[in-house]
Amino acid sequence: MNGATVWLTGLPSAGKSTIARALAERLRSGRRVEVLDGDEIRAHLSPGLGFSREDRIENVRRVGWLAQLLARNGVLAVVPVIAPYAEARREVRAAHEAAGTPYLEVYVATPLDTCAQRDVKGLYARRARGELTGLTGVDDPYEPPEEPELTVDTRACAPAGTAAQVHAALRERGLA
Repeated sequence: MNGATVWLTGLPSAGKSTIARALAERLRSGRRVEVLDGDEIRAHLSPGLGFSREDRIENVRRVGWLAQLLARNGVLAVVPVIAPYAEARREVRAAHEAAGTPYLEVYVATPLDTCAQRDVKGLYARRARGELTGLTGVDDPYEPPEEPELTVDTRACAPAGTAAQVHAALRERGLA
């Protein structure tokens, strides 16, 4: 089976990693799947990068390159990463298209107030206490995708149901 990249983008605590793990679990019985979690990739592949616009774009480029490498070798790369800038996501998409590698962008469209309530990593609380600046969607930009292949609202569906929506989109495209 051919590989592909499933790129999940959204605000911090939107549910990207949870959806990615649930999707990978659904798909693993029939194919090779790797989850390239944004936090893990930053820690291992891009530890020297900060959170400036340039560093965030470079991190997305690196993650995109790795996803495309895996995908062109038959792996389904599931990539939960904030990727706040449209420019960087366009570059990743263009690289996949140039290589003939299937790419599915999923916008995890969770509103900021819901993300702040979840606050999985305590980022919003740290920001509220003045201990953190540059939080994506609060005091650093997040540019929502203009034309994702799929938009999911995590308020309306549990992670397993949202993963099922992404799985269905993959099946429709012959990728699952």
